[in-house]
Formats: sequence, C-alpha cells, structure tokens
Amino acid sequence: MSFTGGRDAQPSLRRVLLVWLLLPLVLLVPLTAALLYGLALRPALDGLDRALTDTAVALAQIVEVKDGRATLPLSEQTARAMRADLVDETFFAVGDHAGRLLGGTAPLLALAPPLAGGQWRFFDATLLGKPVRIAAHGARCTAEPAKACAILVAETLGKRHAAERAVLLAALAGALALALPMVMLAMVAVNRGMRPLRLAAAEVGSRTADRLEPVDAGKVPREVVTFVHALNQLFARLREAAAAQRAFIADAAHQLRTPLAVLRVEAAQALATQHSAELRPTLERLHAAAERGARLAQQLLVLARTEGTALDPTQQAQRLDLSRLAANAADRWLQPSIEAGQDLGFDLSPAWVEGDPLLLGELLGNLVHNAIEHAGTGSRITVRTFTLQGRAQLCVEDDGRGIAPEEMESVWQRFRRGKEAGGTGSGLGLAIVKDIARLHGAQATLEAGDQGRGVRVCVGFAAVVP
Repeated sequence: MSFTGGRDAQPSLRRVLLVWLLLPLVLLVPLTAALLYGLALRPALDGLDRALTDTAVALAQIVEVKDGRATLPLSEQTARAMRADLVDETFFAVGDHAGRLLGGTAPLLALAPPLAGGQWRFFDATLLGKPVRIAAHGARCTAEPAKACAILVAETLGKRHAAERAVLLAALAGALALALPMVMLAMVAVNRGMRPLRLAAAEVGSRTADRLEPVDAGKVPREVVTFVHALNQLFARLREAAAAQRAFIADAAHQLRTPLAVLRVEAAQALATQHSAELRPTLERLHAAAERGARLAQQLLVLARTEGTALDPTQQAQRLDLSRLAANAADRWLQPSIEAGQDLGFDLSPAWVEGDPLLLGELLGNLVHNAIEHAGTGSRITVRTFTLQGRAQLCVEDDGRGIAPEEMESVWQRFRRGKEAGGTGSGLGLAIVKDIARLHGAQATLEAGDQGRGVRVCVGFAAVVP
C-alpha cells in the first residue's frame, strides 16, 4: 500500500508565517474599530448634548422672578424658534421650584429628576411615545439653593443615530485603512523573506550529477544556513564518490591499455608471421578482440575525462574553429578509411565554438570511427562543418547500410549497438558523443542520410564570433 500526498498536504512555511502575522490582525481590526468608534462617538454626542444645554441656558435667561414667584415671559414666536430643527423634534419645559409648569411641554416636565441649583443631568427617556435625549438643568430661582426651577430640553435621536452611523463607518474605514496596508506589508515581508529560500531551492534544484558545486550559504537566511551546510556536505560526498568512480574507471582503463596494446601487437605479429592455416581464425579473433579491448579502454578514458570536465566548474572553455579541428584530424582517418575500402571526404566551412579541444576531438573521432566501422565497403563518408542560423554544425554522413528507424533512439545509450552493426565497436561511441555535446550545451541528432541511405549525425553548437 502506498500513500501519495498532494501538494496541499505539504506544510507551507509561507502559509504558517502569513497565518501568524494575519491572525492578530483579524482580532485587532475589530478591536481597533471599536476603540475608534468609542473615542469618536463620545465627543460627537457630547457636542449634541451641548446644543441642548445652549437652549436650556437661553431659557434660564428668560425666567423672571418677582416677589418670590418665577415666570416665563416667552412669546409664541420665541417658543417656535426654540423648537425649530431640520432633523429632530425639539421639546422644552420650564417648571418652578414647586414643579408647576411655567411653559413648554407638560409631559416633559413630568420626567424631570430632582435638581439642585446649578446642577445638570443628561438622560434618555421616552416622550410622547418617542425616544428622546433630555438635558435637565436646575436654575436658581429662589434664595434657597435646594429649591431650583427645572429647565428641560429634549430632542428625538435622529442626529444621534446619524452621528453613530457616521462614526461607525469612519471607525471601520480607519481600521481597514490600517489593516489593508499591514496585510500588504505582511505579504511583501513574507515574500521577501521567502525569496532567499526560493533562490536556494532553485540553486539546489539546478544541481545535477554533472554540477555538484556547493550552494552559497551567504545568500540564505541564518535559520537555514545549517540545512544548506548539510546539503553542501552531501554534495561534497557525492563529488568524492563520483571522483572515486571516475578515478577507478580511468585507472582501470589506463592499466588495461598496456596489456591490450601488447596483446594487439603480438596478435598482429602472429598473423604476419608464418603459421598454420588452422591457427589463422583463432589469431584473427584474438587480434579483433585486442583491437576492441584497446578501443574500449580508450573510450572509458574519454568518458572519465568527460565526466571530470563536467564536474569541474573551474574548467575554462577555448574558442576554436570546428573546420580546423576536422582538417587537423583528417590524416588520422584517411588510412583507416582506405583500408576499409571507403571514400572519406571533407566539406569544411568556418564554424566557431567554445569548448574543450580534446573532448571535441574525441567527439569527431567517435563519429568518424563509427562511420568507418559501420558504413561498409564502398561507402562514401563526408565530414561537414558550417554555420547556419546562429548554430555551428558538425556533421558526419555516410551512404552505408544505415540504422533501423526503431533503433535511432536506443543507439545513444551506452553499450547499445544496432542489430546490423558490424566492426569492433563497443556501443560507447554515440553515448560519448551525446555526453560531450551535452557538456558543451550542444544538441546531437541522428537521422537517415540523403534519399534514406546511410546515417547522418549532426551536433549543433551555439556559434560564437571568431
């Protein structure tokens, strides 16, 4: 039984940081809105209460006391002015110290609380079936401070409700105006904080068996430096293991070259000297095996050198012309092609690239060797170099027996040969070509030759200015 978790099941450091940064905001924004609401609403309501006190003070100035008796000489016009309001209904009532109505609305006077001279009281009540806000003032109208005239001014709650709504909206807007930038800043901060991790992840993700240099720990947050150091130690162990493997292959191939060379020379001499007819097939097989073993040892050395170059970030590329590389190697391949009964030709135009001359020479050598080995007697082999659409091309083409279409992909693998392949090859030639091409950022392709005859192998490099 296997369990496969989706991406959402993986813990997310970014999500954790955002949750812990934004969760307090979810709690603080309502609290902030409530605080702003309370701080702003109280002065607004106090201002409305002061408007009522102004009316009460004006009424207190109108009250007259004659012979110990309080009166309210208020004209109807003044009374209407006292009640005028665009939003709310306004009521007033004035009573003497005995509670008798001097003027205004009698039910309002009935709501008057006990008042001493100079005392103010503010309260909510219901008047004539309507909720109202009342300001009550004890005006001194007798010689006794405890006995005061009651002046009450009331208004309905329209302005107060409007003020509450306005303050609530202002508080919410203020809280949101504070919260939204904080949310944006939190997201920006988390993204900026995660950016070094993403860059480090990209660096680690770009590492391959050919590229195992350490990740720069100076570019990552302090909290993950230990993790990066552990990765770098792992990369170091992998480099050591790869180096040991390459060294083993190189040493083994190097040690095999001498006995194989001796065996090849001895087999050749044995064939050249007088011997019985029964021994000739054995000697020919011995000589072919020695040739193949020597070729295999050489190719293993090339593979070790190729992998070593890929793992060495300090390796410097050189600028060179593929046409000159091919021309300089022509003499080495003319004699083998003549012995194989083939026509080897060159069609060379300048094609400048950057790379390792030794490895590119091995690449060309493997292509020509494959063509000589597998094209067959009487075939034509052509080596071409040219530049086309910003790509420097190195092609080796023959008109020999070719490769079956279904084997075009498999022959790039190590130790894989076509079913119709002849010669003494080991199946490493094209694999080496592919590795060297990849090392140089080039692309190797294999296809049938002109009119479907033979094979054309081309390696396309990024062209450089000579």
